[in-house]
Amino acid sequence: MHILGGVTTTPARPLDLLDLDGLHSEEELAIRAVVRQIVDDHVRPHVAEWYERGAVPVRELARELAKVGLLGMHLEGYGCAGASAVAYGLACLELEAGDSGVRSLVSVQGSLAMYAIWKYGSEEQKSEWLPRMAAGDAIGCFGLTEPDHGSDPASMATRARRDGDDWVLSGGKMWITNAPVADVAVVWARTDDGISGFAVPTQTPGFTAREVHHKLSLRASCTGQIFLDEVRLPASAQLPLARGLKAPLSCLTEARYGIVWGALGAARDSLHTAIDYAGAREQFGRPIAGFQLTQAKLADAAVELQKGYLLAVHLGRLADAGKLRPEQVSVGKLNNVREALAIARQCRTILGANGISAEYPVMRHAANLETVLTYEGTSEIHQLVIGQHLTGLAAFA
Repeated sequence: MHILGGVTTTPARPLDLLDLDGLHSEEELAIRAVVRQIVDDHVRPHVAEWYERGAVPVRELARELAKVGLLGMHLEGYGCAGASAVAYGLACLELEAGDSGVRSLVSVQGSLAMYAIWKYGSEEQKSEWLPRMAAGDAIGCFGLTEPDHGSDPASMATRARRDGDDWVLSGGKMWITNAPVADVAVVWARTDDGISGFAVPTQTPGFTAREVHHKLSLRASCTGQIFLDEVRLPASAQLPLARGLKAPLSCLTEARYGIVWGALGAARDSLHTAIDYAGAREQFGRPIAGFQLTQAKLADAAVELQKGYLLAVHLGRLADAGKLRPEQVSVGKLNNVREALAIARQCRTILGANGISAEYPVMRHAANLETVLTYEGTSEIHQLVIGQHLTGLAAFA
């Protein structure tokens, strides 16, 4: 509580400005509370150290997250929670309020690797992998991006050729979250009949994953490069319903939806930190929260956070109604990540020199959001997706 100019004020939580909790059911708020507690107990006490060391205990953390059903939580059956899209979004927000890398672990596990198997796999593949992945006993990764093909996955060089009844995969993938610790990799490759997906056990001879070091962002996340040297797989490893580029792109849409919510968590945590700091930090004889320029920064950040949240809720309700379209997810990803990054940067200025200290999460969030801005589709790609919808003309080439 602060007393400024004779007026007593109590700092508000950033999302209380528009009473946004009223948009949610009791069940959604209960799920949010559980995830927030998990983050408070298992992420916040350790994440600064994980980030500084550039290492995170993926398997241990995955098992803790699995205990409350967070892995593949929006999928039905096979040990998955079957939660709503909005509930999943709230979970992503709380996870990324802890760290973008933690949300990325859950997103890649559930919305990419598990979703690909759940949507396009055989019953045998689903039964083999999904229950173990939901329990955190098996880690998955999603091999689409290549060293020379990021925004243009249609040009992928990884090949899968038939050899008798088997498939033989050759090529490489880059910037693959969870790859160094994964038990199964969903790998996308070019075949004579087009692009297809494969569930590849990572112990298969010829499969190698090497961790990417020296990252300056998303350091509390395990990132790797995959090498496929004549990896021989049985015919049953192919995802039978995954045909063409539309299949992996649909998985990306699932993951991007989680990012729409997750980025808001990093922004909220940054803003909450800045509000608390500004109330306690005194200059010129009073808290800096009482200065007009500081309040202008906080007000602008809070307004953008509310707008992004309203957009996320709207997209979530569309998803739960089965009406969400890819270009709408592009609107959410483009806006919310861009604004979250601006909020984190602005909040960093309020903390001054302390803003670069690991004692506070703001600089870490800002650095992480630089990666979130780029992955799962760069801002430019999402602008072009929206532009194509508005004009009817594709401008990707």
